[in-house]
Amino acid sequence: MWGAGVSAGDPPPEQTEEAGAEVAVAEATVAEARPEDGWVRLFDGATLDGWVRRGGEARFEIRDGELVGLTVVGQPNSFLCTESDYSDFELELEFRVDDPRLNSGVQVRSQSLPEYQNGRVHGYQIEIDPSDRGWTGGIYDEGRRGWLQDLKNNPQARAAFVLGQWNRLQVRCQGDRIQSWVNGIATADLVDSVTSTGFIGLQVHATRLSDPMEVRWRNIRLRPIDSDVP
Repeated sequence: MWGAGVSAGDPPPEQTEEAGAEVAVAEATVAEARPEDGWVRLFDGATLDGWVRRGGEARFEIRDGELVGLTVVGQPNSFLCTESDYSDFELELEFRVDDPRLNSGVQVRSQSLPEYQNGRVHGYQIEIDPSDRGWTGGIYDEGRRGWLQDLKNNPQARAAFVLGQWNRLQVRCQGDRIQSWVNGIATADLVDSVTSTGFIGLQVHATRLSDPMEVRWRNIRLRPIDSDVP
């Protein structure tokens, strides 16, 4: 189990030592990297079964087994969310952004409640930040408290994301701890107990630009873990 007992300074065991090898790992499919035991495919590569749209009206399409999110000018943050909620789990996926202007993210343990700002999506977001700031893999509290753990003091983590290539994201949520890795580099290690369960969500950020920008995801899978494991 790659996440057990790993601190923010220690990458998962399969991390390679050379940066080029790390990107090569991201290019390989998650299915090829590890056996399927215990893993659940959240995206089947052909349909949006098991997913629901929330927030704005950004477009979500399926192309060649990939899930593509496209911006729509004037729309607020838009989310494609799992119908099911998850508490303690490991999440793996690959994502790609070619335009440095498009901010995005992956929601974990997130919620949409009628009593909270008329159903606004809120909760933990693993940031996708292709700008020069480079905070991909940091943890933002969408629609609620803002940044919980940025990467301003973590230059190695800021360099993990590669624009214009497939990147590998790993997230582990267990108890009050949330950890993230980008291309095998540890990016965030947060202890926070505000929300213990919720859906997984894929964000297309609001934009004022008329030309559509896109973020792509593939090989999205999740493995529940025992909440009693330290």
